[in-house]
Amino acid sequence: MKFEFDTEADERVPCLLVKSATSAPGPLPVVIVLHGTGGNKEAMKGLLQVLARRGVMGVAFDARYAGERAKHGKGSEDYRAAILETWKSGERFPFYYDTVWDLQRLLDYLETRSDVDPERIGGIGFSKGGTELYLAAAVDHRIVASVPCIGVQSFDWALKNNAWQSRVGTIQSAVDGAARELQQSTVDAAFVRRFYQRVVPGIESDFDGPQMLPLIAPRPLLVINGDRDDRTPGPGVKLCVDAAREAYGQQDASQNFEFRSQPNVGHAVTPESQQYALDWLIRQLRSK
Repeated sequence: MKFEFDTEADERVPCLLVKSATSAPGPLPVVIVLHGTGGNKEAMKGLLQVLARRGVMGVAFDARYAGERAKHGKGSEDYRAAILETWKSGERFPFYYDTVWDLQRLLDYLETRSDVDPERIGGIGFSKGGTELYLAAAVDHRIVASVPCIGVQSFDWALKNNAWQSRVGTIQSAVDGAARELQQSTVDAAFVRRFYQRVVPGIESDFDGPQMLPLIAPRPLLVINGDRDDRTPGPGVKLCVDAAREAYGQQDASQNFEFRSQPNVGHAVTPESQQYALDWLIRQLRSK
């Protein structure tokens, strides 16, 4: 089924919900699925159906400037144009933060449904959606189990080690537009850091992966990355994973953290990893 809800006076969020007609009676566990750049909720329908067949309600929504919230095509250009507008105005934060806000408001809505068990809500996100998921889980304990896929990263490490280009490539037109506005001929790490500080403040400092993942402890967390993914460079991922492992160990919850490194894989989730993630999520939610 489709439904919509408001997150702000002028923001209506279209959602897709799938549950089995033969589900066991009583409130159901829920998995929220977050799409990546250029994606939409419909692209997540297959995953939602798999979850429903296993007795879990699946929910996906269109991020801002994507799917039904895009004015043109797939929405990627709308998304980048909105990021550039944030650079100019300092208002709204379409690069990650606005979706985190929308996700939290979806949690508000799900808590009102009689067919939802609010103590068993988990999430899985891909690429941009993976980053948004761990940011949300770090600050909202209602997400009791999380699987950020190919989104965990250290923005600071990438900037300090000349490994930022692939990540910036996903929003290149916005970055180039900001450089033209300042009449800057070269986009370098210093400029990208300045750009981040304007359009997604704190992402390379207080809200970077090594700072945020530890805040999810002791709740179950499975991180999935490819070991050849230029958008989430390995050494930066390691900083995040090491920080998470330390936090989970300090809380005697090491069993609740897992890192799955996909060998010889770039910016993708293999079918095997996706199946592993779904099995892991369902197991965690059923144990609550």
